[in-house]
Amino acid sequence: MGMWGKRDDMVVHGREPFNAEPPGAVLARAAVTPVDAFYSRNHGPVPSFDPADWRLTVDGLVARPLLLTLDDLRSRFDVTEATVTLQCAGNRRADLTAVRAIPGETPWGPGALSTARFRGARLADVLAHARIAPDAAHVAFQAPDVSPSADPPQPYEVSVPRDRALAPDVLLAWAMNGSPLPPVHGAPLRVVVPGWIGARSVKWLTRVTARTTPSDAYFQATAYRLPPAPDDPRGVTLGPLPLNCAVLTPSDGAVLPRGPVDVTGYALAGEGRTVARVEVSTDGGRAWSRAALEAPAGPGAWQRWRTTLDLPPGETQLLARAWDSSGAGTPESPAQVWNPKGYVNNAWSRVRLRIR
Repeated sequence: MGMWGKRDDMVVHGREPFNAEPPGAVLARAAVTPVDAFYSRNHGPVPSFDPADWRLTVDGLVARPLLLTLDDLRSRFDVTEATVTLQCAGNRRADLTAVRAIPGETPWGPGALSTARFRGARLADVLAHARIAPDAAHVAFQAPDVSPSADPPQPYEVSVPRDRALAPDVLLAWAMNGSPLPPVHGAPLRVVVPGWIGARSVKWLTRVTARTTPSDAYFQATAYRLPPAPDDPRGVTLGPLPLNCAVLTPSDGAVLPRGPVDVTGYALAGEGRTVARVEVSTDGGRAWSRAALEAPAGPGAWQRWRTTLDLPPGETQLLARAWDSSGAGTPESPAQVWNPKGYVNNAWSRVRLRIR
């Protein structure tokens, strides 16, 4: 096993903080990702807790502030489970760096997302018990991990709008794939916000605060934003995920024998939507064929797809694109979505193959 109980073949982008993604072939094997292959995105050292000493504070604009143990959460609130795909905002950044350099950012491939079965309590139930105030428009999540990239260094904190926090699919999760959360994935408690960038699913949660305004902490106000532009001086705060689609196998640059080639991948529509169609092309996008698309394991989960192609000898570029249930499609070129932070790349997936 590798660091933090991960597979030895994980693509490790950094050891401290620990950031790693599974190889595409490993990710493609199952609709639910084993914990040892689940991607890891961290901003600082993994905190260490004594579960007996851990507490969750619920405060801010609430009539009844709470101080909860893990046993309190398990015994005082209904327990629920959901299969959810979490995706880093920088997933597929490597495709954008091929357009133009993005200094200082992790060159994630297509594996900075994974799917797990999470168990916990609904955040809405906890906030209802605390009697969240009518004028609380946002809910902030705080954890004790401190990132060296934050300016100034500070505990991790972000927020989501009230309506998202009170949706029944947002969990305070203490278990993952039937076992307690591992330390690297947020033990003893994390937030799970389906359909939003992974940065909102805060790990090592210690505080939930109802407030009138979005969090003004570094990772909300400065990081995880599309930078300002001439026609957009404030930039865009990232939240709901855009439609995404990627090839997992074969891997980019693979050399394959002649004959049928099995192609697999994933598509993820984001909050409130499903994937309607995935298509692949081997002639630069002049002709497309439809891939077989699996149903999602839950409203917050990815959809895997598969097709078999008979490819001629020589060099081939395989393209994949998708549409969602709203009719939105993925953009053609990485150049169309390039941004200085390399966030939310959802351009057509491109894989170069050589058939011999």
